[in-house]
Parts: sequence; C-alpha cells; structure tokens
Amino acid sequence: MKAKSSKKGYVYRTPPGITKEAVIKLSEIKKDPAWMRELRLKALDAFLSMELPSWSPEIPIDFSKITLFTKSVESQQSDWEKLPKEIKETFDRLGIPQAEREFLAGSGAQYESEVVYKKLKEEIAKQGVIFSSMDEAIHEHPETVKEYFGRLIPYSDNKYSALNTAAWSGGTFIYIPKGVKLAMPLQTYYRMNFEGSGQFERTLIIVDEGAEVHYVEGCTAPLYSSASLHAGVVEIFAKKNSRMRFSTVQNWSKNVLNLTTKRGLAEENAVIEWIDGNLGSGLNMKYPAIILKGNNSRGDILSITSAGQSQNIDAGGKVICVGKNTSSKVVGKGISFEGGTHTYRGLVKVLKTAENSNVSVNCDALLLDDISKSNTYPTNIIQNTNSVVKHEASVGKIEQDKLFYLMSKGISEEEAKTLVVLGFLSPIVKELPMEYAVELNKLIRMQMENSVG
Repeated sequence: MKAKSSKKGYVYRTPPGITKEAVIKLSEIKKDPAWMRELRLKALDAFLSMELPSWSPEIPIDFSKITLFTKSVESQQSDWEKLPKEIKETFDRLGIPQAEREFLAGSGAQYESEVVYKKLKEEIAKQGVIFSSMDEAIHEHPETVKEYFGRLIPYSDNKYSALNTAAWSGGTFIYIPKGVKLAMPLQTYYRMNFEGSGQFERTLIIVDEGAEVHYVEGCTAPLYSSASLHAGVVEIFAKKNSRMRFSTVQNWSKNVLNLTTKRGLAEENAVIEWIDGNLGSGLNMKYPAIILKGNNSRGDILSITSAGQSQNIDAGGKVICVGKNTSSKVVGKGISFEGGTHTYRGLVKVLKTAENSNVSVNCDALLLDDISKSNTYPTNIIQNTNSVVKHEASVGKIEQDKLFYLMSKGISEEEAKTLVVLGFLSPIVKELPMEYAVELNKLIRMQMENSVG
C-alpha cells in the first residue's frame, strides 16, 4: 500500500512555537515510553530557561515561528515506489535510489521530522547489523536506547541539545556487532521542505569491538525568505579496536540555521573520524567532538567550510585526550567570498592521564576578495608535560602566479579560480568515497558560480 500524504504535503503539523503542548503532542504521536516523555519535558524546561551562548555569532531566530514537528507520511517505507509522488521525486532528483543500488550497504531518507524510508541490504542484516530510525529503535531496542541516549550529550549540555532532546524526531540508530566490518557505507539523507520548519533528528551509533563502519549523511533544503532551524544531535560510541568514520555533505539553503551538536567516545585502540563538508546554511555552528578515552585511541577531524554572500559559517572541532598514547589530527580548510564569514573554533584538551599524547591542528583559510572574513579561535589546554600539541593557522588570498599559469593555458579567470579553490580543498575531499567527493566538488562549483569572476 502506498504511503499517503495530504494535498498540503504533510499529514500533520504542530502549530508554530516551541511549546509544552507541542512537545506533549509529539510524545503522544511517537507513543513514547514514560521515561522519554519525562525526559522531553525536563529538556524543554531547560531549553526555555537557558540563555543563548554568549560567545556565538548573532542567531537571528524567532522560536515562536518555528514549527516543531511535521509528519509527512502515515508510515515509513522500505520501497521507493510506495512513497508519495512529491517525496519520491525529491529524493530521485538527489540521486538516492541510484546511490543505494551502486554504493551503499543501506540507506535512509528523512523528510521534515520523520524518516520516510529506510532499507538495509539483506546480506548486511544477516550479519546482525541494525540500521533503523530512532523512532523504531526506541520501541524495538528500548534497553539499548535508554542506556546510551544522552550519555555523551545530555540535554543540559547546551541550549540546542536541550531543544533536540525535547523535540527530537526521526534520525538514525546504528549497531554494528563485534567483528563486523562493512565494506560499503550506510547513508541517511535529510530534507527540510517547508518554510519555518524545525528538524531535530537524533542519531545514535554503537560500533562494537573490532567492528568498522562508514556512515554518510547528506542535508538539503529549498530557499525561503524566513528562517528554518536544524538542531540535530549525534552520539557515537566506538568500542575497543573499532573504527568509525562519519561523513557529512551539508548543503542547507541560506535560510536554514544549523545549530548541531556531535560527539564521539573512543575506547582502547578505537578510531573515530569526522569528515565534515559545511557548504550550506546562513548560520552554521557545528564543532564535532571526540573524547579519546581509551589508551592508544585516535580521533581525526577534517572539515571544509565555504562561506559566501550572507553566510556566517562557524565550524571546527574538539578533541579531549583522556587515555595514554592517544593521537589526533584536526584539519580545517575554509574559503570566504562575496562578503562571507568563515570561523574556525576549536578546543584541544589533554588531561593529566593522557600521557604521551600527540595532537596536531592545522587550519587554513583562503579569501577570494577584500570584503570577506576569516577568524580563528583556538583553545588549547594541556595538563601534562610529556604530550605534544601543535597548532598552525594561515590566511591567504589566491596566488596570482597560479591564476596566470592556468589562464595562460586558455582557462577563463573564473574557472581558474575555481580550480585553485578545489585544489586548496582537495586534501579533505579525497578522504570521501569517490561518489561523494564528486558530489562535493559539484556543490563547490555551483556555490562559486558567478561569485569568483
């Protein structure tokens, strides 16, 4: 039976505003267990009482105009053809069915507040891998969700983690059993399609001992005149000897405010990698964090930031070393053009227990004109004397000799500038699987069209 949505494009929407009534209604629709309903209401109280971060860029938002929850279809599907026509066509244009067939072990799609599609290849499911929406997981794996939900990012962490805990809907739950190493990525694609929407997905990933997985998320939204809000939360638990890579290709429209909290915990000999492409949104505040709890654990954060006209992209990363012999590499590449502002904001904290740890931070910025901005705000806290922390930062403009060389080969100035930018970003782009690297390069080209001439 085909999933139904109304002529309006949705089945149900809460009235605008982040209110107790809306949270209670959401909890009823989700058939929350009592502990989750109670947690939502506690988190809402915290959100309403907490101030906006004093250090952050100005956040131009009126919460009374944000719709907390939109239900797009009656039920989640595992067959593209059963989705409503308007939703299926949206994801068809994004290439999701093709990517699933060719490149993915499993894929999902969230449209507004709920996951509308989720499918895992049969041979992967037989290995014990769980890949579901969080809405399903809280009912199908209640004890596991209750054990891990909010352990790394409690609602009290910040104003937007409180909002997410109160209003979360959709998102992804992944469990990779001991020793299972997936050769193909899992992916969820997020789409916000209505003006004034709020999207508050919750992602929980548990990678058991010796397991490996690569998870990719993509994000898009059409452009509207009024603000929409994305405030997701991601928690990752990488057990002993496991490996987790989390890649994001983010292309929100400029009316979207992206205020997301992401954090991972690496146990002994575990590896967590964040590959982060921040191309969209009018305002972005996202700083993936890794807690290197176990001895010999490693955590890398590689990010691309592109800030054009009317964009303020504030991004970076956090690394907290707890175990001995931990290591981390943080690389940030940012470009600014047409008056855009790019900011790297980072934290490195090496505790007394983290003996012989090694962290390197390298953030480079490229300005394409004289009206754009780049800022760097690093914080380094080292609490022992036998660890090494290195920080390098550079800001520069496109080298004229490179442009001259490319233009001497018959390449236009606009294309030459684009090629220089792509070369500047290539150390991070090449870390993505080929199909996603191609997508990211296309997005960069599209964003720079008519902006670098």
